[in-house]
Amino acid sequence: MAAQEPSPPSSLEGNKPGFPKKILANSLEDKHLCNSCQKILRRPLQAQCGHRFCSFCFNKIVSSGPQKCSACIKEDLFEEPTSILKQGGAFPDNAARREVEALAAVCPNEGCTWTGTIKEFEASHEGNCDFMIILCPSCKELMRANEQERHNERECPERTLNCKYCKEPFLLKNIKAHDEICPKYPMICEGCAKKKIPREKYVDHIKFCSKFKAPCRFHVVGCDTSVEKEKIHDHERQCSYEHLNLLLHFIMGIKVSLESLQPQSLDVASHKLAFGLELKVSTFENIVCVLNREMERSCTTMEAYNRQHRLDQDKIEILNNKVRQLERTVSLRDLSIVEMDGKMREMSAATYDGIFVWKISDFTKKRQDAVAGRAPAMFSPAFYTSKYGYKMCLRIYLNGDGTGRGTHLSLFFVVMRGHSDALLKWPFNQKVTLMLLDQNNREHIIDAFRPDISSSSFQRPVSDMNIASGCPLFCPLSKLDSKNSYIRDDTIFIKAIVDLTGL
Repeated sequence: MAAQEPSPPSSLEGNKPGFPKKILANSLEDKHLCNSCQKILRRPLQAQCGHRFCSFCFNKIVSSGPQKCSACIKEDLFEEPTSILKQGGAFPDNAARREVEALAAVCPNEGCTWTGTIKEFEASHEGNCDFMIILCPSCKELMRANEQERHNERECPERTLNCKYCKEPFLLKNIKAHDEICPKYPMICEGCAKKKIPREKYVDHIKFCSKFKAPCRFHVVGCDTSVEKEKIHDHERQCSYEHLNLLLHFIMGIKVSLESLQPQSLDVASHKLAFGLELKVSTFENIVCVLNREMERSCTTMEAYNRQHRLDQDKIEILNNKVRQLERTVSLRDLSIVEMDGKMREMSAATYDGIFVWKISDFTKKRQDAVAGRAPAMFSPAFYTSKYGYKMCLRIYLNGDGTGRGTHLSLFFVVMRGHSDALLKWPFNQKVTLMLLDQNNREHIIDAFRPDISSSSFQRPVSDMNIASGCPLFCPLSKLDSKNSYIRDDTIFIKAIVDLTGL
């Protein structure tokens, strides 16, 4: 895939050269080619000499001033001033444009199965294809559009990540270096094996961890045992004999050192050594007493903190339960509000005289959604023959359904389950008239039918609504695509009239 070139973006303006030749589903004709880029014409302009150019290509040619038409020169038809290309010297060739846009097209991106016309390709597929090749702005790697999200999240070597511990951003390639300095990085205590201790709190933890191993206090005289803090006193009691031997050897070593001194200075040195030892022992004893008192106070304070912590945790748990309960209550109320809003909108749109006018706005977008299969059908709000009468709605397919798919607008009538069905006559047998309104009130498109009482579509409903029945060939789509007064401000109006005779 790396050998491919990035796919060009979509352009509905005249700022791109022609379409690539390989999008054509059928054979290529020379008249459809731009005389500059030799691609299929996009927004064609016809020069005074008769040659056609893409709007982009023509503007590029004349951007630096009038130029001779290379096509005229090539065909040996050069004639001044007709063959001179200049600003304002060409006009939009709408006939050629319509002819080109109607050509059958396929997507040129490998793996894509899209088909349609060049007009549909430019309007909705070009630049939006999941299979087009794009360039990663960070690592410059080529990929398909549908792989971009995965690439950005999992594969790009230049992607930025947020540390899951301290939330600070860093480049993927620096992940090991960041882990070495991250203050929130979880560490494991070598003593108590407690996990997830933030690095910034690790030193404080091992100061108070009773399981953390520390050197024996007699390591200065040769004891090389590391003991857990809570067992240090047991170790000293159990190894007192070994410690005394180590201390004896240490003192004997000092004695040998003293005996190696001159006799004259021996008494002075011994006196100084004894005095120094007594002073150090007294100092150490005072330090030990002070430390013991501090340790007792710390233990008492720690126990009080632990009790308070447990109480706080209990309170937090109670509050969390209350918050979760309130969140569930709020969610249920939100759902109730949404349901009430839907019912209010349905009630405000309902009529009770068998006559209903359905306004469908954003027609172009909804038609495109229907063509793409995202929303092939739409239901109207419900309407009634009377307040306690039949409940009904309409169903429309903007790109047709069944025999009318792709060629007609299909319109259907639906009988719905209502509150008063037990009081009504069944099967439903009222004449139904369906209309697409001409907004100039000249030529409405009308179709009418009387129900087939043997059809399940008009029996008393046993579910929310019966099977729709109506007109799959209600209105040709070509009639809507041409200039007409059925669509105005991107809106159409559908009218249904139910004959109330006999009710």
